[in-house]
Amino acid sequence: MSDGRRFATFRLDSMLFGVEVREVQEVIRYQEMTRVPLAPVMIQGLINLRGQIVTAIDLRQRLELPQREPGALPMNVVIRGDDGAVSLLVDEIGDVVEVENEAFEKTPEILKGVAREVVTGIYKLKDCLLLILDTDRAIQLPTSFGRGGVSPT
Repeated sequence: MSDGRRFATFRLDSMLFGVEVREVQEVIRYQEMTRVPLAPVMIQGLINLRGQIVTAIDLRQRLELPQREPGALPMNVVIRGDDGAVSLLVDEIGDVVEVENEAFEKTPEILKGVAREVVTGIYKLKDCLLLILDTDRAIQLPTSFGRGGVSPT
């Protein structure tokens, strides 16, 4: 497919998300994290990735989705950002999919809240929608960034 794009996919809740393959550094299992005192709730902690300290952002918290079931451990999608690597904590890792550029559609009106801010569009796959995540927006702290979404003022 010369006019297609490749996305690494992952699941959050019942939704399938994708990020451009070129943005992904690696995908790894759950890693122990060091909590960061007074950090926004979406920052779950720091992981040591072969000597590199990487911030772990829980996409469930970022997208205001329900918390994972007790005992369910997230997976790490490590992306390369402008300021270094960042880990996106997701529920499940999917496959790499290749889609035609012509199949791209703008973000549907039904998508609301924070998800609408961080999803740049969709692709209709055979059995589901692939939501394209804007990683730059997803890793930005929301304007009200205190613990639990409350501003620290």
